[in-house]
Amino acid sequence: MEKRRLGRTDLSVSKICLGTMTWGQQNTEAEGHEQMDRAVASGVNFFDTAELYSIPGKPETQGSTETIIGTWFKKRGRRDDIVLATKVVGRTNDEWFRGGRPSKLVRADIMDAVEKSLKRLQTDYIDLYQIHWPERDIPFGSNPTRVSEISPPLPDETPIAETLAVFDELVKAGKIRHFGLSNESTWGLMRYIAEADAGKGPRVQSIQNAYNLVNRTFEVNLAEACTREDVSLLAYSPLAQGYLSGKYDNGALPEGSRKQLFDRLQRYEKPHAREAIQAYNELARQFGLTPASFALAFVNSRPFLTSNIIGATTMAQLEEALASVDVAWTGEMQEAVDDLHQKVGNPCP
Repeated sequence: MEKRRLGRTDLSVSKICLGTMTWGQQNTEAEGHEQMDRAVASGVNFFDTAELYSIPGKPETQGSTETIIGTWFKKRGRRDDIVLATKVVGRTNDEWFRGGRPSKLVRADIMDAVEKSLKRLQTDYIDLYQIHWPERDIPFGSNPTRVSEISPPLPDETPIAETLAVFDELVKAGKIRHFGLSNESTWGLMRYIAEADAGKGPRVQSIQNAYNLVNRTFEVNLAEACTREDVSLLAYSPLAQGYLSGKYDNGALPEGSRKQLFDRLQRYEKPHAREAIQAYNELARQFGLTPASFALAFVNSRPFLTSNIIGATTMAQLEEALASVDVAWTGEMQEAVDDLHQKVGNPCP
């Protein structure tokens, strides 16, 4: 498994990152352990989780995924072999993260989050600690294709410099090694970099944003910013929450799928999304590949990618995702994808 440098750090991470958010609801602890065993055996050294997980977020399962990873570390003794990434929530009115109050990106809340994550993960340090989403009032994902109005700063918005200073404390205390963002915009990324350059805290090493065939908005501005600033893209949702696997084609609703269980895939159900997804899945078949292999290989091929965060609920899905690194992405495939993208754009930002 190819390894790539994470930002400007001394860490090298596998091209495939094992996403974990289904562990604790769709997957049991034993299944999560099996996935970690198989991924590590294939050369994966990078796990991504969050205090929010498992998905969908709810009080009774919050933190369950970190707990499953922690029991695997304890049983296998492999902590030092893994680059571990987790996240603190951004602004939320959900009170179950902080024991009865809303959460923001302020010192008390970040400190509370990191201590709880360390305990669940059964580790003394986190390699990459990420902000799951901004505190600012902006569209989730932070890279819309259309904007009708810009929300003014919230009256109680936490300054980025203040948030970054907390991460500086955590680095100096040895609780985290590096800092990253998620669901962030180009403006947000560059503000964090500017504050770090001014000595306010650690430099951003990565950004975890959605990137797939029906959402290439990262390419518009973030690709240049990240390349010039040595910020790694950790691409999530490469299969568009399963739609680019083909399993929902023609209105299908497989038993046990996330759509059937939770009906929470609205990001990929916007106007004209179905037609675009169906077209990409048919294109994959024309090249003799499954839709999942094709969509994953596309993300793997991007020159600005550091790691592709895959997720699986079955071992067969995991095997296909791991094997995607061996799929040869051709110029003909890229030309066909770009031609289709010119027609359908980014229907699912």
